[in-house]
Order: sequence, then structure tokens, then C-alpha cells
Amino acid sequence: MGALIADVIAWFGDPSNLTGSTGVPVRILEHIRYSGVALIIAALIAVPIGALVGHTGRGGFAVVGVANGLRSLPEIGVVLLLVTFVGGVSLTPVTIALVILAIPPLLGGTYAGVRNVDRATVDAARGMGMTEREILTKVELPNALPLIIGGLRTATLQVIATAAVAALVGVGGLGRYLIDGLGVRDYTQMAAGALLIAALALLAEAVLAGVQRLVVSPGLRATASTGRRAAAPPSEPVEEPQTRSTPVPEPARS
Repeated sequence: MGALIADVIAWFGDPSNLTGSTGVPVRILEHIRYSGVALIIAALIAVPIGALVGHTGRGGFAVVGVANGLRSLPEIGVVLLLVTFVGGVSLTPVTIALVILAIPPLLGGTYAGVRNVDRATVDAARGMGMTEREILTKVELPNALPLIIGGLRTATLQVIATAAVAALVGVGGLGRYLIDGLGVRDYTQMAAGALLIAALALLAEAVLAGVQRLVVSPGLRATASTGRRAAAPPSEPVEEPQTRSTPVPEPARS
């Protein structure tokens, strides 16, 4: 184990692995591009559908069923199937597979966020004369931001981790270090590639967490925190006060 760690450190210190068209910076940019394109396409599909279904309340069971069904699909199998029947050896099958992977958390987060907005708030907005479109865009979606961004964070982690399958169809990305290393039994290169993918996923998670703190209203964060504290069970059992019975005086004897 110690020898592998030393070999990985030496691999990162080798200038030939950090420069050129196959260097680490180029592979990271390729990986980010594949993941970003898939996330944008998935958001354009999932967020409007989830918002509409959450606002109207119609089709909720279908949304849950579709999301659960897409989660169960094996990504490598989807890529190989699309390579055979759709795009051949290109980036198109990988993008479609990553979009399928990213849709469920985005769809579920948007639907749950819009649907769980306080109905009293929605009724108040409707009573003020706001149209259904204004209610959705100015009331429900801003209040649903915590869950929407939560779904985006989940989708981003899954897509970045799975974008390595792009190397299976001959394109770039950090998955090249895994596939090429496996082909020549270069376990140092494979370990370096795995570390790079994990580091990129953690960095993306940290960035999105910061974005969430910036765009989500402090009132929503405080409300969510208060709700969690209220829902949490007490750490210690609450003792019920004991009621002391007052003795009844005996009647005086004559």
C-alpha cells in the first residue's frame, strides 16, 4: 500500500503526465465539459417538468415512477446499447446516458420542492391576484430552491463519477486513466485517475454548497433548520411531573 502511494505521488510529479493533449489539465477540462453538457440538458428537461407537475399536482405518481425507473438503468449497459443502435463510437451515447442518470434527482428535487411549498402561502398569492405562472415563478420556485439545488448537487456528483465511462467509447476525460491503465495493468495510473475523479467530485460539491448558501434565502435556511430541530426526538426523556395527592382530613368524632 505504501509503495502504491509513493508511485502515485511520483506519477503526479512526472511532467509528462501534466502536459500535452493527454495531460491531467486537458483530461479534467474534457471531463468537466462532458459532465456540464449532460447536466444542462438534464436540467432543461427535468426542472420544467418537475415544476409543472408540482404546481398542478397532476402526474405525481408518474414522476416518481419515471425517476425510480431511470435510476435502475445500468449506465454502462445503456452506453453500449446506444453505441450499437444510435451514435456509434462518439460522445453522443455517453451524453445520453449521463442525461438519463442526471434526470431523476433533478426531477424529484424540483417536484418535491414545489409541491411542499406551504399551501397557505400559495393561496395568499392567489388571493392577491397573481396568475398561476406568477405563483410558480415568484412564490413556489424561490421557496423550492433548497430542494432543487440539493437535487442538482446529487446529480452533479453522480454524473462526474460516471462520466469515466466515456473512455469506453474512445473519447477523453479522466476515465482514460482508468481504461488505459487497466489495459496495460498500470495500477498507479488507475489509482491516480480515481483520485482525480474523486477530487473533482468533491470540489464540485463544495462549489455548489457555496452557491446554495448564496442564492437560498436566509429565512428559508432558518426555517429548515428550525423544522429539523422540531422534528428531532428529544435527547433525554421528559419526566412527567408527579401530582401529589392532598390528604383528606378525617371527620371529627363527636
